[in-house]
Amino acid sequence: MDYEFSDLDEIALAYATSIHKAQGSEYPAVVIPLAMQHYMLLERNLLYTGVTRGKQLVVVIAQTKALAMAVKNQRSQRRITHLVARLNQK
Repeated sequence: MDYEFSDLDEIALAYATSIHKAQGSEYPAVVIPLAMQHYMLLERNLLYTGVTRGKQLVVVIAQTKALAMAVKNQRSQRRITHLVARLNQK
């Protein structure tokens, strides 16, 4: 949507948050931008979490390649936390 200068009073202040911070929360509307510049974050679980945060409206603005990569990428299912080693150090 294009706004004219005289329409500026129609724009409301809004805030952005990360998908990580949104976990466990819901919002009336969610906009999810996906771009190849952030390829390290293009993962299926993050996309799913973002999409499921929206109660009434979810808009995904994506490069086709970025969306495809996010849907196919399940890399985070293999978590290498070294938790056992860290707990054994104490």
